[in-house]
Amino acid sequence: MTAPMTRPVTAAGPGGPTTVLVIAKEPLPGRVKTRLTPPFTPEQAAALAEAALADTLDAVLCAPARRRVLVLDGTPGRWLPPGIDVVEQAPGGLDERLAAAFAGCADGPALLVGMDTPQLTPRLLVPALAPDAWSGCDAWFGPAEDGGFWALGLAEPDPALLRGIPMSTARTGALQRARLCSAGLRVRDLARLRDVDTAPDAAAVAATAPASRFAALLSRFAS
Repeated sequence: MTAPMTRPVTAAGPGGPTTVLVIAKEPLPGRVKTRLTPPFTPEQAAALAEAALADTLDAVLCAPARRRVLVLDGTPGRWLPPGIDVVEQAPGGLDERLAAAFAGCADGPALLVGMDTPQLTPRLLVPALAPDAWSGCDAWFGPAEDGGFWALGLAEPDPALLRGIPMSTARTGALQRARLCSAGLRVRDLARLRDVDTAPDAAAVAATAPASRFAALLSRFAS
């Protein structure tokens, strides 16, 4: 894999009422971002995944949170900064793995994000992490342009709210939001973001975050 880019030291943001979970795979060639291949090689796709994960973790570190946890399928590498706890992903389908991540946060509200949105900034997370984020609200939902979702926050993490939702489809987001509403939860929405799945996605996302590691690395690979 291409060597990781130099990381600045990032100070953790102030504490808050909410735990932030980042669910991710170890960025290894052939295991991550396979839809980027071609035009990128498996090694380049893995390097882009690593950059996206590093950008995501930086945003989480700078956002106000009670605790920051990486729910990881794999082994941490040099890309993991201080201030992030690591727990192992549960086995099973994605719905089961997301449910298990929330099950580990029975001591307060939790907001889960993925590693596919390197354009993520603390400002995009703040609505769901502010001290009054859960006043009159039971869930935060971050829709993705492909029909999925990039963020899900629950005031009272309940794994049953995720189990059985078909993942990675154009209707995943709609079905998940409907599940929240049918459970009687008061749902607020975060900004709509574009996931990085394909090369066109990568180019579009990099254009919205030109200062990110992801954009810099993509530019190197495209030159």
